[in-house]
Amino acid sequence: MYAIIATGGKQYKVAEGDIINVEKLGVNEGDKVTFDQVLAVNNGELVVGTPVVSGAKVSATVLGDIKGRKVIVYKYKRKSGYHKKNGHRQQYTQVKIDSITV
Repeated sequence: MYAIIATGGKQYKVAEGDIINVEKLGVNEGDKVTFDQVLAVNNGELVVGTPVVSGAKVSATVLGDIKGRKVIVYKYKRKSGYHKKNGHRQQYTQVKIDSITV
């Protein structure tokens, strides 16, 4: 059984027991989170929502906040001596999927 959920402007295919990194949610470690935007559920047959499946929820436990890999942003203009180096690390929340209810 798997579900497709939407959170943080992205879509994730999840099953029970999966550990995924989603955009930072701003909740404490160990808290329970419920994802209500379930776009599709498959438990033998595929049920696709319009746009969400009514009554479907995905429950998860927050494992903690983590940072993604560093991305280097380098700006450069030729002949003028202008260059600027900047780095960015995106913050994520790591969650473990507990249950999928339809």
